[in-house]
Amino acid sequence: MKIKSISDIHNAIFHPLKSWAEQSTGNWNILIGVGFLLLMGSAIFTYVFYKKIGQDDERTNKIFLKSSYFMLLTIILCDMIFPKEYMWNIFFLFKYALAFLAGGIYMAIQYKKDLS
Repeated sequence: MKIKSISDIHNAIFHPLKSWAEQSTGNWNILIGVGFLLLMGSAIFTYVFYKKIGQDDERTNKIFLKSSYFMLLTIILCDMIFPKEYMWNIFFLFKYALAFLAGGIYMAIQYKKDLS
């Protein structure tokens, strides 16, 4: 595939994934399974660090707000990157999985900084 414009880059990245997923039902199920596991793992990871950071106070509220900021930034970034013409539900799953993961990573970094 020749890349002539910015929109061609978008197709060059996601079109092979679409072709692979549509080859068989097994490939489609693998993609959904990986996305679901990533979503559940990210949600659990975020919840664990949410509980580890502690009760609401001035310090933790700042951490939670910044974590929410990174989650929102990830959702906006994924909305700009992921295609909307095909496999929208799959990318919706990955978008929120990555958002939870970004928020959880920020809380984990802050938790490690607080301990050291």
